[in-house]
Amino acid sequence: MPLPAGLSDAAVIVYLHGFASSARSTKALYLGDRLRERGLAMRCPDFNEPDFSTLTITRMLERLAGECAESGGGKATLIGSSLGGALAILAAARWPDLVERLVLLAPAVMFAKPGHHLLSTERIEEWRRKGELPFFHYAYNAEAPLKFEFYEDSLRYSPFDAVFPQPTCIFQGRHDASVDARTVEAFAEARPNASLTLLDDDHQLTASLPRIWEGTAAFLGLQ
Repeated sequence: MPLPAGLSDAAVIVYLHGFASSARSTKALYLGDRLRERGLAMRCPDFNEPDFSTLTITRMLERLAGECAESGGGKATLIGSSLGGALAILAAARWPDLVERLVLLAPAVMFAKPGHHLLSTERIEEWRRKGELPFFHYAYNAEAPLKFEFYEDSLRYSPFDAVFPQPTCIFQGRHDASVDARTVEAFAEARPNASLTLLDDDHQLTASLPRIWEGTAAFLGLQ
């Protein structure tokens, strides 16, 4: 099957999973299946490797750089969920010659900023003192330790302030308890290259997957 209009012949599609998730998340599997039906492969790097406890955003970016470099000269379309969405934004700003467009699912644009982190100030201080804390890992269905370096490293990055020219399609749940829809609205409104679809859904966006695929397929020129 020839590649549809909208995707270059050497394009690569990379799915970036969220925090404490995996390459086999519900959204990754669903979108991967839909793309495969159209003769397109989607790469899903597992950012938990080699060890979740030593995860940092810097390590995630390094892994993603490798994925993009393997595209054989074609530009990458990045589909990022939550923290993966923040990662996609950072990558687009860093490597405009490697990243062609973005699809963002509940992107954590304010990740690690005061009032928007996954932990309270008190828990962050506890994390600092102890050196690591356990987090529930959805892929493992169990708690897993994460070193404080993850938090320290995250402060180096600001997805909300990133400047990037690539066309961007965003899907955000109105009832998201993890990512404030208002911050995503502000992020999209400040960027003429971004379009935002608000959905009556929560952070997982599971109930909206058919609608997300419909919008993504149109954005990628698959319809």
